Amino acid sequence: MGKRLWVERNKDGSWDAFSDEGAHIKFGKGRGQFSPGDLMKVALAACTALTTQSAVERALGEGHGARIVVDGTYDAENDAYLNFNEQLVVDATDAQLSDDDAKALEERMNRHVAKACTVKHTYEQETPVRMDVTIRR
Repeated sequence: MGKRLWVERNKDGSWDAFSDEGAHIKFGKGRGQFSPGDLMKVALAACTALTTQSAVERALGEGHGARIVVDGTYDAENDAYLNFNEQLVVDATDAQLSDDDAKALEERMNRHVAKACTVKHTYEQETPVRMDVTIRR
């Protein structure tokens, strides 16, 4: 079983998400807040960032990373995303990588994501969701 997470509504209409480990993020539908769809994209980008970090740091040095932009095609009729697109950009201008080194880094990053990005793996398959509703009285 995974980490236990929960959300709670705030008086201003926003929501807070929490984990047993103390993580916290605010979300909602208001201006300046992440929507649930936004959080799906953040989850994908975050998974890619964490799985590629070691490859980037090995090639460029500690503290370097990629900028990952995620967008998607939203189908309003079915209220679902049809696809997600990720663009990974690694600024290696200071590293003076050869063409072969740059290609090797790109291949390592792709292998790391293919092996260890749980979010991407989940999005690429049909994932059933069971929901239980309890009304306390």
